[in-house]
Amino acid sequence: MPSTKESPDDSIALLIDADNAPAAKIEFIITELASHGVVNIRRAYGNWVKRGLSGWTKVLHEYAIEPVQLFDLVKGKNGTDMRLLIDAMDMLYTKEVQTFALISSDCDFTPLCTRIRADGKQVIGFGGQNTPAPFINSCTRFLYLDDEAAGPEQKKERRPSGKELKGNTKLMNTLRSAVDAAADDDGWASLGPVGAHISNQGPFDHRTYGFSKLSDLFKAIDSFEMSKVQHGSQTIHRVKRK
Repeated sequence: MPSTKESPDDSIALLIDADNAPAAKIEFIITELASHGVVNIRRAYGNWVKRGLSGWTKVLHEYAIEPVQLFDLVKGKNGTDMRLLIDAMDMLYTKEVQTFALISSDCDFTPLCTRIRADGKQVIGFGGQNTPAPFINSCTRFLYLDDEAAGPEQKKERRPSGKELKGNTKLMNTLRSAVDAAADDDGWASLGPVGAHISNQGPFDHRTYGFSKLSDLFKAIDSFEMSKVQHGSQTIHRVKRK
């Protein structure tokens, strides 16, 4: 079975549904992907004669993104989604791509994500708050592109309180199960394995809740204890359920 472990050398295919993605967030997208590997393939799909895509045409050359032209098949209907899907499947079979980054808020890409992951590949999704849950859940990881959710520095004023976090049943179940799975005999779990277990459960990202570090999210919830252990020059952060 192919390994799903990411490394800085992993090849990434960036596929942009330009009709359903904000060009203003391209720097955030590229910066985020740089921590997962090398973005060797960069394509944006759309009908480039439309004025609505002018924002993307201004950044294509700056970020070395190849524009793929799709004229409308009939009024109000284009072949963008189908062409992106075909290209992604071609890459899945012919390219050494470990991670696919899909930029869209369109639920139609859900089956594509499921198929890519079935081959042991990673799928990082980027979209708006209006992105349907099936698409979000089909991704290995999903990050929001809305102004209020695009990055931790923009979420500070909207960061939920500890009480609000504890009231989020899905979040708390995710965190508790991850800690339990990685805990030693004394109940302590290193954050590295905890984070890995959380990622395996679904498209979770602590920055969605306004925290730049996973440890900060745990600290904000009084249901967990935090500690640090020194191993030589390395500091290991640990978490334990109270």
